[in-house]
Amino acid sequence: MQPIDNGVFLLILQHPQEKRENLGTAQIAHLQFANSMVKVGLSWPGLKRILGREVDPKRWGVLYLGPVQEGGAPRAEVAVVDKNGQPLRDSAEILEELEGVIVLDGTWSQAKTLWWRNAWLLKCRRIVLNPQFRSLYGQARKEPRRDSVSTLEAGAFLLSRLEGDQAILDTALKPFSLLLKKLRQPRPRPAAQPPRDDAGGAADGEDGGEGGGED
Repeated sequence: MQPIDNGVFLLILQHPQEKRENLGTAQIAHLQFANSMVKVGLSWPGLKRILGREVDPKRWGVLYLGPVQEGGAPRAEVAVVDKNGQPLRDSAEILEELEGVIVLDGTWSQAKTLWWRNAWLLKCRRIVLNPQFRSLYGQARKEPRRDSVSTLEAGAFLLSRLEGDQAILDTALKPFSLLLKKLRQPRPRPAAQPPRDDAGGAADGEDGGEGGGED
């Protein structure tokens, strides 16, 4: 782990069932980013209660789960959209003023549950991502869409773009990459047990007691 001193705060709201997921990345992201927090649950009164201080929700972004209106222009890597999923013209200016970002951690259906059970999220800026890479998960964990990425990947990608530093993404993904590589390695097979005779003793060629000895 190489802790990253990120300027934009990362808040991860984790569905309780995701906490038991072996390949979850919320805790890795929390350990990776110095300015971050993980909250486990289904609903919270508001952002102020979570952070324990006054906060302007308009200076916070949340990764949006709804459909995005493509339009005619190429999609930006990071954009702010309105309630209809239409990219805002002043998206770049809004992103520059963000104090923090919120990522919903869980499966697609679990993230939707968090979205609908926390109406205060609608007060935050809705952010959509268009990453040009495939998730490191690969076949290790099934994703509902081709462009789906892990919580760690989404948070690191977003912060790297908001802070204009590609090294944030590269550094953050190293531990995750090593973890997946280790999990993909074949496990050693248990040592084979020597065959036993009908009487329960060692088979011919093994030291069965009397008569056994070194050459």
